[in-house]
Amino acid sequence: MCGIVGYVGPRDADGVLISGLRKLEYRGYDSAGVATVTDGDIEVRRAVGKLDNLVGVLADQPLAGSTGIGHTRWATHGRPSEQNAHPHRSGDVVVIHNGIIENYVPLRERLLAEGREVLSETDTEVISHLIDMEMNGGGDLLAATRAALAQLEGSFAVVAMSRHEPGRLITAKNATPVVIGVGDGENFVASDIPALLDYTRDMLFLEDGELADVSTAGVEVSTFAGKSVPRSPKRVTWDPVTAQKGGHAHFLIKEIHEQPQALIDTMRGRVAQDTGDVVLPELAALEDHIKRAERVAIVACGTAWHAGLVGKFIFERFARIPAEIDYGSEYRYRDSVLTDKDLMVVISQSGETADTLAALEVAQERGAPVVAICNVIDSSIARKADAVLYTHAGPEISVASTKAFTTQLAALYLLGLFVGRLTGRIDDALEAEAIQALVEIPNLIKRTLACEKDVER
Repeated sequence: MCGIVGYVGPRDADGVLISGLRKLEYRGYDSAGVATVTDGDIEVRRAVGKLDNLVGVLADQPLAGSTGIGHTRWATHGRPSEQNAHPHRSGDVVVIHNGIIENYVPLRERLLAEGREVLSETDTEVISHLIDMEMNGGGDLLAATRAALAQLEGSFAVVAMSRHEPGRLITAKNATPVVIGVGDGENFVASDIPALLDYTRDMLFLEDGELADVSTAGVEVSTFAGKSVPRSPKRVTWDPVTAQKGGHAHFLIKEIHEQPQALIDTMRGRVAQDTGDVVLPELAALEDHIKRAERVAIVACGTAWHAGLVGKFIFERFARIPAEIDYGSEYRYRDSVLTDKDLMVVISQSGETADTLAALEVAQERGAPVVAICNVIDSSIARKADAVLYTHAGPEISVASTKAFTTQLAALYLLGLFVGRLTGRIDDALEAEAIQALVEIPNLIKRTLACEKDVER
C-alpha cells in the first residue's frame, strides 16, 4: 500500500505534493519522495522513514518547478531505504507506482542484459527504464508510457513525468486506484480522494486498463490500446476536516469515536421505525430476483470478510436463505457453482479490492446479480455491481479498521432484514425487535465510549 500524488499548474509543486502526501501518510511509513521538473531537468528528493524526514530534506535542498510527483511507501519489493524510495528516475523519465509488477524479475533481467543500470531493489524502477527506452532520448511521453504498459503484468497505479515535457503527467491504472482532481488551469493526481480535497472537489476516476494525459490544459482519458474515452468529473462532497485527526492523538482513536455517527449515517433514511420496515431504494431493480434467490454468496477480503462471517448468520436468521462466505483471493481461483438463482454480496471498504472485484465479475458472467456493500462512492466495485449499498463511514485513515467494519455490519443487518421482508420469511415481531435493537446501537456505543478513561485506567 502506497500513496501517490501528482500536480501540474501554476503553483509551486512541492507544496502541493507534501500537502497531498500528508493526507496519504497512513498508506506508507517507510520512505517518501518528490520530484519536480526544474529548468528543463528533473530534481528528486527522497528520505527514509516518515514524511517529516522528507520535509527536512526539502528544507535543506528546496525544489522549484510547477510540475511534480510525490510518493509515500510501504515496501513490497525492496527493503526500506533511500535508494528504494520513489520516485525512480531512469534517464529523462521519473516514475511513481502503487501496486506490484508480477513479471518484475524477467523484466529486470532483460534490462540488465541490455546494459541498463538498475540501482534499486524495487519493481517500480523497471517501469521508468521501460518508458525511458521507449522515449529514446525524446519522443512522446504518452506513447512511451503506453508501450511500456503493454509489457507489464500485475496491479499498478503509475504516474510518469519527463524532463522534455514540463506541464504534463501521464497516469495509468490497472487494479489499483487512481483519482484525478480537476481544477481551473491546474490538475492533480492521487491514489485517494482526501489528498486532493484542499484543492478541488471535482474528481475523475480511471477504470482498469485506462490512462490519462494530465496537463494544465485538461485531462484526456484513453485505453491502454489508445481508444479515446469520454469521462466527466464527479463532484465529491467530503469535508477535508473529516480526514484530519480532529484533536485526537491519532486516527485510530478518532475513528473509534466516529462509530456512532457513522452508524447513524449508514442507517439514515433506510429505517422506518414507525412501520418497522427497512427501506432500500437502491435495490429496487433487483427485487424480483431477490424474491426468487435460492442462495446468498458473500465474498470479501480481510476485515470485510470478517463482516461477511456475521452476514452469513444475518441472512440465515432473518431471511431464512442459505448463505456462504468466501475469501475473495480463493473464490476467484476456484470453479464455484454459481447460477442466476444466486445473489452475490461483495463487501469492500475501498471498493478497489482486486480479488473481490474479480469475484464480482465471475458472478456477473454466470448470471448472478451482485449487491456491493462499499464505503467509497464511484469506486470500481460500486460502479460494476448491479446495486450498491453505501456505508457512509467517511474516510478511514487508520489501517486497523473500526467504523468501516461496524458500518459494514449495519449494512448487512439492513440488507438481511430487507431480504427477509421482501421474501416474506421474517416474522413481524422479530423484524420489529431487530430494527429497534439496531437503532439503539449508536447510543449504546456512545455510552460505552464514555467509559474510555475507566477502561484506560
